[in-house]
This record gives sequence, C-alpha cells and structure tokens, in this order.
Amino acid sequence: MLRLLWPLVVIAAVVPAALPAQQPLAGLEEIVVTAAFRETSIDQLPTSVTVLDREQLRETTQQHFEEAIRQVPNLNLSGEGSRARYFQLRGVGELEQYEGSPNPSVGFIVDDIDFSGLGSLGTLFDIDRVEVLRGPQGTRYGANALGGLIYLRSMEPSRDHKADFETTMGSDGTRAVGAAAGGPLGDALAYRASVQKYENDGFRDNVFLNRHDTYGRNELTARGKLAWAPSDRLAVDLAGLYVDIDNGYDAWAIDNGFRTYSDKPGRDAQRSKAVSARVTAQLPKFDLVSITGIADTSAVFSFDADWGNATFWAPYTYDYFERTNRERRTYNEEIRLLSKPGAIAHGHGDWLVGVYALKLAESNDHRLQGVYTDPFCGSACDLASDSEVLSDYDATNVALFGQVRIALNARLELTAGLRAERRTAHYDDSSANRFAPDDSMTGGEVAFDWRLTQHHSAYVRLARGYKAGGFNVSLAGVDFSTIDGLTPSEISYGPELLTSLEAGWRATFADGRLRTDIGAFAARRTDQQIKVPIQLVLGDPSSFLLVTANAERGEHHGVEASVEWRASERVALRSTVGWLETKIDAFSLFPSIEGREEAHAPRYTYSVGASYRAPSGWWGGLDLSGMDRFFFDYGHDQMSRSYGLANLSVGRDWGNWSAKLWVRNVFDKDYLVRGFYFGNEPPDFPSKLYTRLGDPRHFGLTLNYRW
Repeated sequence: MLRLLWPLVVIAAVVPAALPAQQPLAGLEEIVVTAAFRETSIDQLPTSVTVLDREQLRETTQQHFEEAIRQVPNLNLSGEGSRARYFQLRGVGELEQYEGSPNPSVGFIVDDIDFSGLGSLGTLFDIDRVEVLRGPQGTRYGANALGGLIYLRSMEPSRDHKADFETTMGSDGTRAVGAAAGGPLGDALAYRASVQKYENDGFRDNVFLNRHDTYGRNELTARGKLAWAPSDRLAVDLAGLYVDIDNGYDAWAIDNGFRTYSDKPGRDAQRSKAVSARVTAQLPKFDLVSITGIADTSAVFSFDADWGNATFWAPYTYDYFERTNRERRTYNEEIRLLSKPGAIAHGHGDWLVGVYALKLAESNDHRLQGVYTDPFCGSACDLASDSEVLSDYDATNVALFGQVRIALNARLELTAGLRAERRTAHYDDSSANRFAPDDSMTGGEVAFDWRLTQHHSAYVRLARGYKAGGFNVSLAGVDFSTIDGLTPSEISYGPELLTSLEAGWRATFADGRLRTDIGAFAARRTDQQIKVPIQLVLGDPSSFLLVTANAERGEHHGVEASVEWRASERVALRSTVGWLETKIDAFSLFPSIEGREEAHAPRYTYSVGASYRAPSGWWGGLDLSGMDRFFFDYGHDQMSRSYGLANLSVGRDWGNWSAKLWVRNVFDKDYLVRGFYFGNEPPDFPSKLYTRLGDPRHFGLTLNYRW
C-alpha cells in the first residue's frame, strides 16, 4: 500500500525548494457539489466525491469523458464500444448490454437527464464540471446508483455576454470545430448555446478494405440552456441536448493489433434528443423543486463477428455479422419539498421530502446472420444462422424519499435519509418470451460530519444501495440438459443490495493553497448480480449465453485520496490515488468464481499532474496516470496488463486568444480496455484471449478565442 502513495509524495517533492519568495497567494477555489439534494460545499458533504472543473477538463482531456477516468480514484470503463457506455466504480458496474433490459449500477446524468448505460454521449465541449459520487447513492438516486453516480453539468447562462470559439487539428485525421455563446435576453432571462463537431479516423487500418476510417469517430454535440428568474422567489432553468454519435466499429483483430481484416465493418451510433426543466420556488414555509427530464435515443451497434474476410479464412467459409437497433425513451420527474434552514430541532436542523418517477421504454431489433463451412469435414460441420428477434421492454420506477440534517452541536452534524422504491417491468419479444419482474427496494444512509477545526473536517457514513432484479432472455427455451449446473430457475434473478461503511478526512493547509481528501471504505454486496458468458457452439462467435445470477456475497474495501497544491503563482500540482480490494465470497451457481476479484476492478489507480503558468502567458502541463491489471470478465481468468500513460500540453494565452499543443499517450504505450476469451479461429476454434487496445499516441493543436 505504501508504494501506491508515491503520487501524493510527488506533490511535495517536485516543487523546487529554491522558488523565490512570493507575495501571499490566493487559496484554492471552494468546491461545490451540485448533484446532491442541495448545493453543498464538498467540506460539508459526508460522502466520497471527485469534482473535475472546466479548467482541469481542458488540461487533461480532449473530447470525451472516457479520457478523464484516470483522474478519478477507483473508476474504470468497459471498452466494449467505440466510446465507453459503461463504467465501474469501486468494482461495481456493468460491462455491456447485449440482451435483456437496461439495468445499470452506475448512474450517468447530464443536466438532470438520466442517460445511465448510454455514456457514449459524454462529450465534453462546453461542459462546466463533472461530479463523481462514489458508493451507493440510495437516498438521492436509488436503483440506478448502486455503485455511484457520474454527473455532467454544462455551462450555465451568464448575465454578461460571452462567446467561445475553438478549432482543433491533429493526427489520425483529427479535426474539430466548436462555438458557444451566452448572455442576457432581458432583465429576467439569460441563455447559453453551443455546438461542436468532432472527427477522427479511429487509429485502425483495415488492410482488407484499404481504409483508415472503419473505426472513425464522427461526433456532433449541441447544447442549449435558458435561465428565467421572473422574481426573487421563482427560477426556471431549461436545458436541451442533441448528440449525434456516428462512429465506426472495427476494433477487433485476430492478432490483437491496430490492423483489422474485416470485410463488413460495424457501426456504433447513438442519436439522443433530450430536454430538462428545473423549477425552484421559494414558498413561505419551504422551497419547492421540480425536475423533469425527457430523452429519446436511437442507437445502432453492429460488428463483423468473425473479424475477417473470405481470403483471410480460406479455405474455410466463415462469415458472421451481428446488428442491434435500439430505441430508448425515458421520462423522469422529481418533486422535492425542502424546509427553510433551522426548521426543526430548535433551529438546528432542516428536512426534505420528495417523490420520484422514471418511465423507460426500449425496443430492440437484433439480427444475426452467418455461415460456416469446412471443406475437409463435410456437411456435418456446416453451420448457418439467420435470425431476427424483436423485443419491447418498459419499466416504471416510483420512489418516496426523505432526509433530515441536524446540528448536534457547533461542530457535529447528523444526516439521515431513506428511500423506498418500487419497480415494475414488462418484456416480450418475437420469440414468445414474456417476463414481468416486480421489485420493492429500500435504501438510505446515516452519516456524521465533524467540523474539527476551521480547516479540518471528518465524516463517517453508513449507506445502503439497491438494484432491481431481472431476467435472462438467452435461457428462455434452452435445453437445460445440455448445460451443466443451470436450471429453469436461473431464467430470473433477484435484486441486489450493497451496504457500505466509509470514513474520510478533509483538510486545507498553507492559507487554503493545499487541500487534501482521504477516505476509506468497506462494502458488502448481498445477492450480487454477476453476468457469466458461456459459448455454446464452436464456430458460431455469437452463440453465447449471457447468464446473470445472484452470487450470495461479495466484499469490497479500499482507500481513495487526492491532493491539490497551489505551490506558487506559477506552479500548481495535483494527485489522486485509489486502492481497491474486491472478492466474490460465495457463488453457489458458479463456485469456480468464488474467491477471485471482480471484473474491471484494478487494485490501484493513480494520477499525478503538474502545471506551470508564466506571467508572459506561456503555460504547460504534464499528467501521469495509470492503473493495475484487472480481470476482463467472469467466464474466464484472463487479465489485462498494468499500465501508465503520460499526457503533455504546452500553450500560450494572449488577449482573448489561446493556443495549445497537446500530446496524449506521449510514449505510445499499448494498453487494454476490454478482452474476450473464446474460440474464433477455424477449424479447431481454440479458446484464446482477444483484446481491444486503447488509443495510441495522439497529438494536435487547438486554437481558442474567448470574449
């Protein structure tokens, strides 16, 4: 454990002791968390949270939230698509959705709109901040936040006229242009609007088609906001979002490299249209907050399942292609009543109560086509597939929640919350499968926050989160006599509970220029949902059962720490480190998995960043980050490799202009973001690890004009 803390030590070591004497420096800006029920200073929030503000995002990322994950302790992603849709916090989170119903463990919210499981739209142009709440958020977000929550908030309208224009050119055909503007539209109304188009070729060469763009990225993002305040007691905030992600999907190769051989490259596309409205009314006895979100998403996910072509596989005929068209519509509504400060406990406490509803409807059109023939084996070895399954799924979540905060004395505050949620769902498809799960769940928290001194605070939190049950579509109609250990009772699975105990300490030093945040946690998962892939037919790369079942018990514990230091007027440093231990304690259905770690749960993650800014306007930044190896999945014991990456940026600001030369993955390190272990090479189809590489070295120049 001590060796993992070296990034924190670097903060104190890299600043030259001979820096000239400085005038007193301004302290770091206060961090305010907006994803909680009330906007709260991070020093008063009794939970583990990381906030990435706009400047840090500009320095450490280029286009998408997936590039920022290493800045957040104990956060990983699943690279199953062209962009990460699924994330894992403290080892909790899905790896993909190939069938069944959307049932995420980590929430993904953009401007009060629920996009959980649809993280492809996490583009960052004109995003003001990203907040990552780790651990179960049972009171605030319920069933979609068992492991935590990722909240993206775009730039707010301002009372001053502002504009921001940006263009980028880079390697691998990277080109982007974006514009944002905002300001007042009268005394009570203000706006913010932005649009960006981003393209690159995707870092793959398809040698069969002689193309360099079969994994290309083509991403359009448009945002708009209106803030209307007709009086001091009423505020209406409207947000609109249009995202068109039209990316290629040609990421996999038999030799696990950047050269692909497919004759039918796939597509990973997502088009989302969404609006949200937040109304805040200050009434005499309490405040009322109404939050409404509506989203409509169309997505296509297709791929060449054999990863080859006729010449590549000759003399065998081996040709498979899989496609899923998905339509998802969501409507969420939340109404809160929040007391005035000091409404209870003789002026020392406050309360809130609320009701929440989420309506989700999803339809899928899944098509599989393929053929395999072996000229040396004859017709006995021939396989052919041509199937299409149409499915419809809808779910309704309704929840009641409440929370109280009471100051027990001048330094100690108690927070207690409770949430009761009911989820009813219906599924049917063209194969005559019918499911109707119905779950009632409760969660909540009890937390104490101590203000030890003016600059030091500590907290302890006991929280319980939950996740609804579901069903295994691929088990319906299966001949269970051919599958060892599985019975018809495994077609459905029950809800999962996660109970977490965590404690943390936050402090500022050096007149507010040095900030530390250290926390430790221990969690137990009861009836943990684990998805195990099983390949049924060699020669058919799509013949998988994806069996989700309840493991009796799992354990998670670890440490998370961050440091920020404004060392001088010119030098700023930051570092984060996460340490994570996970274990599947008991899983009677798949006992071979007992005792091993969770998938996509590296034992450590780290990041170290340093920036320098000269009075002349020149500046530079260096970020080092990485993570330990991790298991790719639950159906095998194959693991990734540990890795470390370096990102560098150098730029200059002059007047309203700025220019940035940036390099990501400076040393061109190979690192893995997803892996599958199965047979995909005729004629014997031996099981083998196939991996997807993360982006190689990428460099470019970004010009920006602001006024």
